Amino acid sequence: MYNFLKRINNFQLFMGGCFLVMMIFLTCANILLRQFGIPVRGTFEIMGFLGVVIFAFPLGYSHKKKEHLYVSIIFDRFPAKVKKAAHVINNLVCIFFFSLVSWQLVKKALILKNVHEVSETLRIIYYPFILILSFGVAVLVLHFIHELFIKSGDNA
Repeated sequence: MYNFLKRINNFQLFMGGCFLVMMIFLTCANILLRQFGIPVRGTFEIMGFLGVVIFAFPLGYSHKKKEHLYVSIIFDRFPAKVKKAAHVINNLVCIFFFSLVSWQLVKKALILKNVHEVSETLRIIYYPFILILSFGVAVLVLHFIHELFIKSGDNA
């Protein structure tokens, strides 16, 4: 499972980087063309959609690398058994919560697909971006599962 998650993370990081570069080019182009009175139409919409991808894709990777907010001031003082129990409980709660979030995002995407919802200016369909966000959250859930079953077994 680790190699599978590693491949998904590498793909997501690459794609996130590509979308970030696209955001940079779009911003620069809009600033430059605005000086000539020709702003790029729909920049705000495109930036929002690209932002979703850039947010969603590195979720699992940043969890794996522990590059997210983590407050350990209290837990560092607890005994190892209490830390392990808190870690297991945290993983279970996160698996439940983020699975629910991913599922609800898929439901929302399907509703938007069925009603043919599009963005206001460029008429870009919404639901693929919500599915991308759901996928990013689902990969995060896989990281919690991996951490719960694989890493917890290593510490025992």
